[in-house]
Amino acid sequence: MNKNRSDRILRSISLLCLAAVGFALVSQHLFGMQPCAWCVLQRLILLAIAAVCGLAGTGWGSALARRAGAVLGAALGIGGIIAAWYQYSVASNAFSCAQTFADRFIAGSGLDSAVPWLFGIYASCADARVSLLGIEYALWGLMLFVICTALCLWVLTRGK
Repeated sequence: MNKNRSDRILRSISLLCLAAVGFALVSQHLFGMQPCAWCVLQRLILLAIAAVCGLAGTGWGSALARRAGAVLGAALGIGGIIAAWYQYSVASNAFSCAQTFADRFIAGSGLDSAVPWLFGIYASCADARVSLLGIEYALWGLMLFVICTALCLWVLTRGK
């Protein structure tokens, strides 16, 4: 795979993550689907992947910079997979996700109070269990993280 293709894939990952966060914000602010702590943590991970892959795919860096971006993007994607899976299989079945890792991390970072329209936690995990086209949001997130991770690994293994 050539440099331009690797850059395009990294930029596409970045845009995909930004689009997903945009969709989550539209769901929240226009359709009243309030996020739980695990939803908000996944937003943060998506924004981190977008930043890393966007910067790595600018075309200004070396092959090493692209590879480093792909490694970090894949690592963040794996973190997102874990968060989405935990939300789907554990947190959404619990009455509250208060004092879970996601709740402590977001509250401890201060993001929920600094940027509440993006990182505010407004629902319990059970209340945030919502479906789109018959598939829970957590599973949509899981699929997105799998795709992003796979694309990062593809850039890593096939990129130059």
